[in-house]
Amino acid sequence: MRKFLGGLVATCAVSLFASRSASAQQTGFAVNHFEASERGSEWFVMESLDLRGHLRPAIGVVGDWAYRPLVLTDSSGKVRDSIVRNQIFVHAGAGIVLWERVRASVDVPIMVFAEGRDTPLSAGKIVYRAPAHSAGIGDVRFGLDVRLFGKYGDVITGAIGAQLAIPTGDPASYSGDGMVRAAPRATIAGDVGVFVYAAKLGVTIRGYDQSFAGGQVGSDVLFGASAGLRLLEKKLVIGPEVFGHTVITGNGFFSKRGTPLEGLLGAHYTIGTDWRVGGGISAGLAPGFGAPVDRGLLSIEWVPGIAPARAPEPPPPGADRDHDGILDKDDACPDVRGVKTNDINTNGCPPDRDDDGILDKDDACPDVPGVKTNDPKTNGCPADRDHDGILDGDDACPDVPGVKTNDPKTNGCPEDLDRDKDGIPNAQDACPDEPGKPDPDPKKNGCPAAFVQNGQIKILDQVKFKTGSAQILPGKESQDVLMAVLEVIKGHPEIVGVRIEGHTDNRGAPAMNKKLSSARAASVVAWLVGHGVAPARLTSEGFGPDRPLDSNETEDGRRSNRRVEFHLVEAPK
Repeated sequence: MRKFLGGLVATCAVSLFASRSASAQQTGFAVNHFEASERGSEWFVMESLDLRGHLRPAIGVVGDWAYRPLVLTDSSGKVRDSIVRNQIFVHAGAGIVLWERVRASVDVPIMVFAEGRDTPLSAGKIVYRAPAHSAGIGDVRFGLDVRLFGKYGDVITGAIGAQLAIPTGDPASYSGDGMVRAAPRATIAGDVGVFVYAAKLGVTIRGYDQSFAGGQVGSDVLFGASAGLRLLEKKLVIGPEVFGHTVITGNGFFSKRGTPLEGLLGAHYTIGTDWRVGGGISAGLAPGFGAPVDRGLLSIEWVPGIAPARAPEPPPPGADRDHDGILDKDDACPDVRGVKTNDINTNGCPPDRDDDGILDKDDACPDVPGVKTNDPKTNGCPADRDHDGILDGDDACPDVPGVKTNDPKTNGCPEDLDRDKDGIPNAQDACPDEPGKPDPDPKKNGCPAAFVQNGQIKILDQVKFKTGSAQILPGKESQDVLMAVLEVIKGHPEIVGVRIEGHTDNRGAPAMNKKLSSARAASVVAWLVGHGVAPARLTSEGFGPDRPLDSNETEDGRRSNRRVEFHLVEAPK
């Protein structure tokens, strides 16, 4: 905003410096003194200062017809000629509210029709010409307003701002000034019950000062006020607006022709929550340049509504929802039965059984004195729950007594955290009693290739066979599995015997599958015997598809069912 105001001051200075040379060349000016309010206002000229929301937009158009806004009169005040007889504008505009306080806006006045007549002298020379064009664009206007105090709906809200118009209009068509103009201003608005009002005061700085048709045009003081009623569940705002300006250069200050004044009766109605329509009529109260004999206005806008915050309903007098004998208005815990205390923050709340200063309703350990924490699971609990001398904040196993280590993953945990000493904690070790290697598969992590468990020699990977054959594939995978089984059998002389079982999926004839599974089990026996296992310790049997581990409806399930198992055989009693 500082850059904007700085640029505005510089622009105004340049415009004023150029006023002498410009005044001699000025052939027309922006005759329409109706400056439409920024979109989102509930007035046509005044500002209701609804600066609520952040990135909240408003878009709309205002149709404006003026009859005889620029006329010549005789000495008696009777209209002699209408230089501009009819002028119709459509003001297309948009605004956006930022940070609940700032509004940036733009207004594009589009002249869709204009007509009048040239004004000749007695000798026939044209002195003042009618609009050169019947349609065109006016001076595009930019605005910035900042709310200083109050807010929309308060008794009084105040803001300051400025408008800057660039010379996109045509002076010869009376739709533009031909140079930049700036208008700093102050605005107020307010609601007092159903009564609403608004007012503004500012100055328009123009870069020219000239006489025109016996009057003065140039920089001026602008002013206006409105008052009305807000009705129909606050959707309708209706009331009069009075607005005008007076030229402050030359002899125009409060002069008859240099002080156009207009009275307007308008209404705006909000449809639903986001759309607003308006209509109004006005008449010139003082015959200054730009004040028409009659004016008609229509508008439609899209202004996203903001739902009012609903205040919580107070409990009925004498209410005691939790029936603890303490009225809700005095009860700090009105929905939970409690006890009376002298502290307004705990009165009516459950007691503190362990006297640790943390109310039972917030205490995760209400019967054991503890310390306050931000974690609802530990708030009010002892700082060392397992009493192992390691504070819970540093204890990797806060509920199990342990020993202190330098590893934050094991600090405070029992010494048998890694029972098989393979460097993988029991919690992540799929085989916590058999040392193995790390594996990304959690089902294999920490497990050896083969190990004794639950009456079997478990293997992590399967022995691979040639498709439809009992021939063991020579690849490293099958050989590694069999070597691991061989080491287990040789390393456990107490194993009396091992029964090698073959299993298949359900594809193919059952008799063929059973024969194939038996042959594969026998191939494994032959391999082990060939590597030094006594034949008396080994037997084999094939079960075909009769003992599936998984569903045969999927490829993964069938893959699991095609397997060789090693079952320990107990010695005969």
